[in-house]
Amino acid sequence: MAIKTNPMRAALAAGEVQIGTWINLARNPAILTLLKSAGLDYARVDMEHSSPSIETVADMAVLSRALDFPLVVRPPEGSREWITRLLDNGVWGLHIPQVETPEIARAVAEAARYAPVGMRGMAGLSSGTDFDGDLQPAARLAHLNEHVHVTVMLETAEAFRHLDDILSIDGIDAITLGPTDLAQDLKVYGTPRQAAVLDEHRNRLIAAAQTHGKHVAMLVDTVEAAQRWIDAGVRIIAYSSDVAVIRSAYAAAIHRLQPQRSS
Repeated sequence: MAIKTNPMRAALAAGEVQIGTWINLARNPAILTLLKSAGLDYARVDMEHSSPSIETVADMAVLSRALDFPLVVRPPEGSREWITRLLDNGVWGLHIPQVETPEIARAVAEAARYAPVGMRGMAGLSSGTDFDGDLQPAARLAHLNEHVHVTVMLETAEAFRHLDDILSIDGIDAITLGPTDLAQDLKVYGTPRQAAVLDEHRNRLIAAAQTHGKHVAMLVDTVEAAQRWIDAGVRIIAYSSDVAVIRSAYAAAIHRLQPQRSS
């Protein structure tokens, strides 16, 4: 059996928009089958602000590869240990938080790819190679380097001061911002200025990424916002999350049924 390929990379190379969602609550890997059946292109699991174990993520990664439904994971931090464990367990995409300098971005890129591009830790047969032992070592490493996808998150004013330098790092495939952390750092969180200031930074990301030939990932919570940023050139959209979609759907239903409950 040959090593799998990452459908997200092929789709982005063809100019296709990729629409996924955050997984914060679900732990059953079957959630990936559900999301794919709904028409999504990928799922992104949050390990920074929610509680899945590495075993849960590993199980999801195996199923995601079988489904050709890419799994992206945000680890608690962009350390070599976390990057190595996630990739060796079959995760195709990394969504790295707290990248403030080109030095941090370079360390992330080097940890995610093998030589000569980086210095990813060597492992034997694993979920990350689909347990394929037939491909020659050099070809196997080149294949894995080609299909890993790395997005870095800019979450502070300091990170934006290094925007172009971070985007210039080979091995950084896409860039995004952490809206609430950035708003907090810029001292606009919860103020009337928050939306406008964040949009200004989003537009800075798009302009810089286009200059460097990289992609932008964008979190949105409405279809209208998704369309707006797609029209602006964004090709990786994270639409809401399992938590938000479930809560909003039930809340809307209960709101409509409330008169019947009191009658």
